[in-house]
Amino acid sequence: MKKVFSGVFLALILIITSSTTYAADTNIKIKVDGFVIASDVKPEIKNNRVMVPLRVISENLGAKVNWTNSEITLTKSKIKVTLKLNSSTAVINGKTVLLDVKPFIKNNRTIVPLRFISEAFGCTVNHKNSIVTVDTELLVIDGIKVNALQQEYHMTMGGVVQQINGNAYNETIYNIFVENKGKRVEAPANYSWKLNLDIPGSYYKDRQYDFVDHKGNSLVRFDVYSLIRSFPSELLTGYPEILIHDVFKDEWYLFSDTAIQSINQLIDTSAKNGFLTIISNTVV
Repeated sequence: MKKVFSGVFLALILIITSSTTYAADTNIKIKVDGFVIASDVKPEIKNNRVMVPLRVISENLGAKVNWTNSEITLTKSKIKVTLKLNSSTAVINGKTVLLDVKPFIKNNRTIVPLRFISEAFGCTVNHKNSIVTVDTELLVIDGIKVNALQQEYHMTMGGVVQQINGNAYNETIYNIFVENKGKRVEAPANYSWKLNLDIPGSYYKDRQYDFVDHKGNSLVRFDVYSLIRSFPSELLTGYPEILIHDVFKDEWYLFSDTAIQSINQLIDTSAKNGFLTIISNTVV
């Protein structure tokens, strides 16, 4: 009788402990590079795996998402991950792997396994108590680690300096600059932070991007210039719309509006997810 009672008592303890652990995990927090990530659909545990909305993890790893019917493709640099809804297999750079939990739809959101997606893109994942931390790889330029991306832009009255501290955002934006450089060109005859409305073919400096180390020293600077369109179109024939200046190399290249829009979207997303800090704002 004592053995039966002991067995029942032990079983009750296990049930209570299990329930307590699961209850704690219903309030899971996701941290990427030390920042808590907000989500409109709460992370959940399924088959001992943390499941999160696809948008939450893809945005903060700098991965692009493409949908084809029920197939999801995530791409970043040379890594390509393909998943299918309700499928227990995925493909990483052509190699098929098994998933412990199938991707599924909940509240109109695609839910995917956090660890699998993160590790596929080279991240380190740790789960302690109710906090899951994802650490992405640091961007390294010429052997020096990048601490932040500093962006500066001017308006009619004043300017803004802000920094992004997310490794994945910095790496993705840096790659956009490097991979979307067009033909190398000569420096324009007239270019400035200020609008020059007197000379056709003048360029206005829209943005300055500095990839800085932990001391705040700039490792690489890209300046983005736009052609001033306040002149008759016939006077602007042959002038490219957008140029970038690799400042430290003093090299000029053609650039595209599509690349600029991609950078702007990443910066907006980094701000939404808490990775952006405004250093100064003198706009009045």
